[in-house]
Amino acid sequence: MATKKKIIQVMDTTYRDGFQSVFGARVFMKDFMPTIESAIAAGIKHFEMGGGARFQSLFFYLNENAFEMMDKFREVAGKDAILQTLSRGVNYIGLDTGSKEILNLHAQLFKKHGITTIRNFDALNDARNLQYSAKAIKDAGLNHELTVTVMDLPPGCTGAHDAAFYEKTLKSFLNAGIPHDSLVFKDASGTANPRKVYETIAMARKLLGKDMHIRYHTHETAGIGLACYLAAIEAGADGVDLDREPVSGGTAHTDVLVMAHALRGSEFALGNHLGEELKLDKVLESENVLKEALKDYFIPPEATQVSAIIQYSPMPGGALTANTQMMRDNNCLDKFPAVIAEMREVVEKGGFGTSVTPVSQFYFQQAFNNVMFGKWKKIADGYGRMVLGYFGKTPVAPDEEIVQLASQQLKLQPTTENAMEIADRDEKKSSKWAREQLAENKIEITDENIFIVLSCGDKGIKFLKGEMKGSVRLKSDVPAAKAAGGIEEFTISVEGQTYFVKVAEGKIAEMASAGVAPAQPAPTQVATPASPATAVAVGGNQRAIKAPMPGSVTKILKNAGESVKNGEAVLVIEAMKMENEIFADADGVIASVAVAVGAKVQAGDTLLVIAA
Repeated sequence: MATKKKIIQVMDTTYRDGFQSVFGARVFMKDFMPTIESAIAAGIKHFEMGGGARFQSLFFYLNENAFEMMDKFREVAGKDAILQTLSRGVNYIGLDTGSKEILNLHAQLFKKHGITTIRNFDALNDARNLQYSAKAIKDAGLNHELTVTVMDLPPGCTGAHDAAFYEKTLKSFLNAGIPHDSLVFKDASGTANPRKVYETIAMARKLLGKDMHIRYHTHETAGIGLACYLAAIEAGADGVDLDREPVSGGTAHTDVLVMAHALRGSEFALGNHLGEELKLDKVLESENVLKEALKDYFIPPEATQVSAIIQYSPMPGGALTANTQMMRDNNCLDKFPAVIAEMREVVEKGGFGTSVTPVSQFYFQQAFNNVMFGKWKKIADGYGRMVLGYFGKTPVAPDEEIVQLASQQLKLQPTTENAMEIADRDEKKSSKWAREQLAENKIEITDENIFIVLSCGDKGIKFLKGEMKGSVRLKSDVPAAKAAGGIEEFTISVEGQTYFVKVAEGKIAEMASAGVAPAQPAPTQVATPASPATAVAVGGNQRAIKAPMPGSVTKILKNAGESVKNGEAVLVIEAMKMENEIFADADGVIASVAVAVGAKVQAGDTLLVIAA
């Protein structure tokens, strides 16, 4: 008589983390909604389908309403499916901290629009950042999945992120009285090693008892995701997070069918919360349906690859492709290896916060700045505020020299104050402010619109006014050689002139003066301090202010004929989710402005001319 197997409950992360990890979260509802039914037919009844980057991205890049997406997903999935979203503790679904008002509204609206469970994490594993958000989730009538964020430190680094550290972290959550219905260990970079995973899950099982539902989440970016899932299951995990092809493997998660194959002959089988085993032949059918639905979307080569360097420079799968796509858009993808190499030092000096949003983005932004401007010459706003304590307490103390640099450049003092209390004092994080913005722009005042404004800022207003444009990368938008990984892009300087070069099969395919490449929109979310611009004498008493980096012009603060003071901001360039103010280097009058809002610029392009 066959022994009954233990059901390992699958949460299908295809529609949230999978989309984020492969497509930068940019997939239209019309394309993926028809594929859900095939997943349900395979026995999959638990989906991560919103929150995280799959909230803002709908407004920013797809010109779609995330609340409408939630409603439609529930309608298609049916009443018995568990629909789960991702929340970042006090950062909820943004990169910045939220007030109590925002956290309450977030939970209430997600409940209203069909969500069952919210997975809630803090990248710093600071219990203070989870207490109120957990309460808000439970008060709204939702299940709260408490999260411990994990990774491996780069080789040679010590001080956090071992099994003992996770035991201390979990006990701090329990001692803080954070209410929870389940627990997950979330490894967004896929760097935690299998032995540590086994020890950590075994520790949690012993600490929490046999009845607590414990899950494990990882990516395949570093090549050990499947091994870590097997270790977690052997140690007592009840569930794992998996994807379906074509958004599985590489920067995404282990494929459902691969995981099922790995469990063959064992005492475990993949299934759902109703105790039913998945129908693997139907899973295969659902993957074929999904591949057909997404056949027109460009999958960047790095999304399908295992990267050995990730263990040295932990970059989440969900952030890696989003960042490389932005670098493609800004014509600086050639800098990616250097930026990734910089991350090790940035992580170490930053205090070992887990490389998961928003901290992973702070790491990447700082590494980007170190490459573009020189080591530690420009502290990224998010990274600087993190080491100064404005997002909570880092696992270990950040490097003191970096803290001092951040304080000087950002003009902020270090703090130990609760991050949410700081947010509560910010009027731009209040419903009153959001209502005023809606009224000023003659937009209907609803709870949903209030939340859209609070979480999406100016872009939320533009969406509600019908002024946003989509930005989805389809195969038809990408030259064939480039889509196949056969084209490399470079920005080079020759005798002071900057050029944009495309190389295909070892030959120059295209070469143009920087700044004439086809314009594409790029995102913006977090403001950073001043960027040094290059000023060059152009004759007489005139000086040209040149772009210090590739990016898009988002604001022109001074127009031709207006006077300007030395050190005064004249325009803003957005690059890699950062807004960089460009400053005048002398008193004078704006003689001419060489760019317009929305213009794509390269490093060295003239932005404006000042007559001193």
